[in-house]
Parts: sequence; structure tokens; C-alpha cells
Amino acid sequence: MLRTVVCRAGSGLLKHSQRTVPVLWGNRAQQRWASSLPMNTVVLFVPQQEAWVVERMGRFHRILEPGLNFLIPILDRVKYVQSLKEIVIDVPEQSAVTLDNVTLQIDGVLYLRILDPFKASYGVEDPEYAVTQLAQTTMRSELGKLTLDKVFRERESLNANMVHSINQASDEWGIRCLRYEIKDIHVPPRVKESMQMQVEAERKKRATVLESEGTREAAINVAEGRKQAQILASEGQKTEQINKAAGEANAVLAKAEAKAKAIRLLSEALTRQNGNAAASLTVAEQYVSAFSNLAKESNTILLPSNTGDISSMVTQAMAIYGSLSKTKSTADSVTAETNNELILEGETVSETETERK
Repeated sequence: MLRTVVCRAGSGLLKHSQRTVPVLWGNRAQQRWASSLPMNTVVLFVPQQEAWVVERMGRFHRILEPGLNFLIPILDRVKYVQSLKEIVIDVPEQSAVTLDNVTLQIDGVLYLRILDPFKASYGVEDPEYAVTQLAQTTMRSELGKLTLDKVFRERESLNANMVHSINQASDEWGIRCLRYEIKDIHVPPRVKESMQMQVEAERKKRATVLESEGTREAAINVAEGRKQAQILASEGQKTEQINKAAGEANAVLAKAEAKAKAIRLLSEALTRQNGNAAASLTVAEQYVSAFSNLAKESNTILLPSNTGDISSMVTQAMAIYGSLSKTKSTADSVTAETNNELILEGETVSETETERK
């Protein structure tokens, strides 16, 4: 029994007979071998993750599922063997022009899977070659929409756009593109030098900006420190003044209370027997003490005519004290008489009202 096997090498088709030859997809640089076309032995065992396309008398008949299958000799023939595993394809390096007219050399890796073996067998002659060419043309189209800077910054979005564009075209082939990854991007030497200069300029710019920001932050910190120091100093002075004023007020109150107590004791002593004599003795002692301090602080002194007459000075002081005491007693008597008159008037008014009732 003769079997015909189609071997794809590049774009040519070769026919071999009487032997089983593995099928080669893609170009010669990338050699991926699929399962060979099996002989119709009536009873066939299909491996897992493979789909065998069977033709009957030259027309599509069915797709064999993994496991045990039966075919009719001579009438049935396995025409295609499709692998349902994920396939990795190297997209060859190609040149593309960006939006800012920079020529790039770019290559990538394409990951795809056959979802519909019927469409992959009859929808396109060479599925892998078709997808590879589609990926190259789509990459040139997508790169033409971006500038050079965005090509490096937006590689993920570029890969996503590639997958979306490939899936829109390969849906009729029963192939699903899972992802696309850019491997290398080569730029011209002069453009590379310009990019290096731009990177160095950006680094110098960032360094200058960082230095200026550091100087500004240092100045702000110094100003904030001075401000806080002045605030704390003013608060300290305020607290000091408050404490000083409180201390002076307490001292004045203490002096006033002591003076009031002394005056009270003095007044009680004067009211007692021989109080005037004790007061005269005190005044004489103070007079002698004051007289002994004369001419110590200044050379100019005003003295009364009878400076040496101590008795007259004591008598004069006691006379002043007596007049003040008399004035106070007179005022107290007047106040008492006024109060008595008011009391009498009140009693008279109350008696009159009682008689009227």
C-alpha cells in the first residue's frame, strides 16, 4: 500500500511515497517536527493532544479523537495531523520605522494554539507561515504608530495590541494567539549615542534638581528651627514675667498684711495704759536713728531750727497723732448719733402706723 505524505519546507511542496516522513513546518532555521502521517491499519490509536483529520475518497470525513478509532481501508485516509499543544514560533528579525522616523531592528516570540483542526487544515495552506508573516506585518504597523521613547516604555501595551490584531485575522484559520513577546530591539548606533547623551542629561538634571531641593529643605529646616527657638524663648520670657509679677504681687500682699498687722498691734498698744508714753519713746528712738544717718548719702541737708530739741519733736509728733485720733473719735460719735436718730425715726413711724390700724 502506497502512502503520500506532504512535507512543507519553506513554501515548496514535495511529495514522497512508500515511507513515512515527519512534517516540517516553518523555515529551515526553525525546525519543529509534528507527528508523521499514519498508515490506515483499520484500528488506529490517536495520541493525547493530537487531532487527526480523515478524508474519505478525497473529501473531509471526520476528525479522530484521542484513543481508539476505526477506519475503512482504501476509502479512508489520514490527511492531516494537527497538534493541539501550545506552539512557540520565533518571529524573524525585521526592520520597522517608528512615528519619529527611526529605523529599528526587532524580533519576537509568538505563542499560539490550534483550536479548530478543520480550519487549520483547510483554511490556510501553511498555518505557521501565515501567522509568522501576519505577526511581522502587524509589528511594523504597530511600531509605526509609536515614537521611539514609547516603544521602550509601552512594550506591554504593544504586545497586547499585537495579540489582538493577530487574533482578528487568524480566527478564520482556527488558530488562537495566546501572547506575543518582544525579544530584542536594536537601534542604529547614532541613535543609541543620542539616547545615551539624553540619559546622561536627564541624570544631571535630576541631580541638580535633587541638590536644589536639598538646599531648599535645609533652608526651610533652619528657618523652622529659628522660628521654634524664638517661640520657645518668647514663651519662656512670658512665663518668667508672669512668675515675677506673681511673686511681686505676693510680696506686696505679704508686706501689706504685715504692715496692717503691725498697725493693728500698734493701735491696740496705744489704747492700753501708758500707751502714749510708749509711742513717745518709739518716736524718739526713730528720730535719733534718722539723725544719725544724716549726711551719709548727700552733702545737701535741710534741717529744722530746733534739731537738737528731741522733746519738742516728740511732742509735735504726739500732737499730730492726738489730733488724728480726736478727728476719728468725732467722726465716730457723729456716725453713732446719726444712727440713733434714724432708729428713733423708724420707731416713731412704726408706732404711728400701729395707732392708725
